Amino acid sequence: MKKSIHSDSLKTTQDIAKELARIILTAPKKKGAFVFALKGELGAGKTSFVQGLAKGLGVKKNVLSPTFLIVKSYNIKKGRTLYHIDCYRLKNGKELLELEWKEIIGNSKNIVAIEWADHVKRIIPKDALWISFVQGNELTERKIVIG
Repeated sequence: MKKSIHSDSLKTTQDIAKELARIILTAPKKKGAFVFALKGELGAGKTSFVQGLAKGLGVKKNVLSPTFLIVKSYNIKKGRTLYHIDCYRLKNGKELLELEWKEIIGNSKNIVAIEWADHVKRIIPKDALWISFVQGNELTERKIVIG
C-alpha cells in the first residue's frame, strides 16, 4: 500500500525521515539490512531525507550525498551502521556489487539509504522500502510517496 505525504519544508522532510528512523530502531530485527530505496529528480529531497534519517538514528556528523564516493558509512546506536549510497553516477547494479553490496545488505545491523535506487533496481532487495520524491510548485514543497 502506498502512502503519500506532503512536505512544505526541508524540516518537514527531515522530520518524516526522523520518525521512520525511530520506527526502525524499535522494530524487530529481520534477516538482512533495512533498505530505503530512494528515487526522484535532482533536488527533489533525497539527500535531505537521508540527513533527517541520520539525525533520527543518532548520527552527529554532517551528512552529505556521497556522489563521488558512492558509499559512506556512519556508526549508529547498538553497533549498527547507516550506509548512505548514491547511485547517480552508476550505469548498472554490477558496479555496486563490486563495492561489497551483498555484505552490506546481508547484515541485519545495517540500515541502507540508496539515492537513485532506480539506477540499480535489479539488485535492490525485494523487501526494500521504496520512497519517491516529487518537487512541488513551491521551492520547498515535496510530495513523498512511501511504498
